[in-house]
Amino acid sequence: MPEIPLVPAHWRFPAHPASVRQARPAVTESLPDVLRPQLGYDLGLLTSELLTNAIRHGACGEDGDLVELVLWPADGHYWLAVSDSGTGKPELAHLGVDSESGRGLIFVEGLATAWTVRPRPTRGTSVIAGLSFHQGG
Repeated sequence: MPEIPLVPAHWRFPAHPASVRQARPAVTESLPDVLRPQLGYDLGLLTSELLTNAIRHGACGEDGDLVELVLWPADGHYWLAVSDSGTGKPELAHLGVDSESGRGLIFVEGLATAWTVRPRPTRGTSVIAGLSFHQGG
């Protein structure tokens, strides 16, 4: 019989900066206890960065606009998808040394094992980033 996978963790938050404070601990606390020391900090940073970007650049700004987060394990990674209602495609920025913002995806590139941007089937965009983990000893 095949191993039954875990059900992905799923959250919806208002597209508001205050949601970042709520999302970060929600996501990290959903990790299995044994993996929190290994992945918790980095996963919290990815959550903060991707959610902040979704709120700033992807949300439509309408009352009731939500951002969605999904976390699931697969193939030795924990994958985090952050989705918004926007239609833009996030890209790595090429910035000057004096730029004060715009480095979010550069940070994600350095922290995540892998990441990508995918359009959603109906409306919006998802940024998906994975962190590898080693289980057992």
